[in-house]
Amino acid sequence: MIRPYRPADLPALYDICVRTGQEGEDARPYFPDHDLLGTIFAAPYARLEPELAFVVDDGEGRAVGYILGTADTAAFVKRFRAEWLPEVAARYPEPAGPARTPHETMAGLLHHPERMLLPELADYPAHLHIDLLPGYQGAGHGRALMETFLGSLADGGVPSVHLGMATANVRARYFYDRMGFHEIAVPDPGTLTYLGRATS
Repeated sequence: MIRPYRPADLPALYDICVRTGQEGEDARPYFPDHDLLGTIFAAPYARLEPELAFVVDDGEGRAVGYILGTADTAAFVKRFRAEWLPEVAARYPEPAGPARTPHETMAGLLHHPERMLLPELADYPAHLHIDLLPGYQGAGHGRALMETFLGSLADGGVPSVHLGMATANVRARYFYDRMGFHEIAVPDPGTLTYLGRATS
């Protein structure tokens, strides 16, 4: 079932994030600190905008999937820097030079939340992250999460939303296409593809 996020779900969010963090596959072999990905892509949303965080409950109270995000990317970036980064920066220092490992690459992203502010995405003020543990994929949970999240944004008067996905994650792209997302042209997007859609 889909339910609102609860603070007790936070460890599960970290776990889901790293276990789906390598183009949809398990990223734990690449990141010795299994909390790093969740520190960037999951926990700050649950902390700063919990009203937009929803989970798939396995029926025993355990979160096995989530969708979370922000209604206003520009405002979120400011809060990330002012409220979230000071809490976690000492654990994940910014690399002194060019990143040499996946860990250093992600630590660099953590310290630069302004990377989320792209002019081409201005017409899509909200953004989201969605992840499901492998055993719960393909059963309609992703669609239910997405519909819940989009409905919440629409009820709040937010007109549109975007996301960034690993271009190589073909399975995720198929899901987003079925959910009505379209590609947004962004110069030099690197390994990401940006997608967007109206919330209703």
